[in-house]
Parts: sequence; structure tokens; C-alpha cells
Amino acid sequence: MQAKTIIGFDYGLKYIGVAVGQQLTNTASPLTVIKARDGIPNWDEIKNILDQWQPQLIVVGLPLNMDGTEQEMTAAAKRFGNRLNGRFHIPVQWQDERLSTYEALEQLGIRDKMHANKREDVDRISAQLILQSWLNQQ
Repeated sequence: MQAKTIIGFDYGLKYIGVAVGQQLTNTASPLTVIKARDGIPNWDEIKNILDQWQPQLIVVGLPLNMDGTEQEMTAAAKRFGNRLNGRFHIPVQWQDERLSTYEALEQLGIRDKMHANKREDVDRISAQLILQSWLNQQ
């Protein structure tokens, strides 16, 4: 089996967390945050990340309600993933991201996202948790 490099995204309307993972080591690491304007990312920034890491796969967090049903952000995250696939021709898979933000806040010792000095840290770690949970399920 060839080891895959995977890029994970935690999609948001203002910030998109990015993580990188390796199938060989089965680990994910937080990478960066891309600012978005009304959910539209800086595509050049995404292209630079993908050019640098040359991933064979992209994993996008899928925000679902606690009961597993879809919400408005679910459709937005799916559009984002489909656009990634359409622009860069890299396969995209989805990962349930319920509770990833809460886990990230807990890791950082922060009560809620509004109290985070660096909200970017929360989004990067959320992307890492999403990608790590995808890797763990493989």
C-alpha cells in the first residue's frame, strides 16, 4: 500500500481550518487557517497548500446536527468539497465533524469559541481532529 498524504478541511463561513495527515503513520497535524469571505475561500491559498503537499485525497468535515440530520452548513460544506474536487481534481471524502469544535476548545482549555484569543487555533485543531477521526476509521 502506498502511503497517502491527505489534506483535511474544517469548513466555515469566516475561517477554514486546514490539517495534513499521513496514512503511513495514521496521524494528522494542524496546518493553517484560510480566511473566507461569506464562505468563499481564497482559492489561490488553497492551491498553494495543495501544490505544496500534493495530497492524494481531501477530507472535508461534514457539520451535522446531533441527531445526524443535515443542516444549512452541511450543504455549504458539501458545496465547498465539490468545488475542491472540481477545481483540483483530487478525490474528496466526508467526515462527520460533530463535536470537533468542542474537542478543540477542550484541548486548548477554552470555554467557548468566542473566548479564544486565536480562533484560528480552534479551527486548525478542529481540522486535525476531523482528519484524525477519518484516519482512525480506515
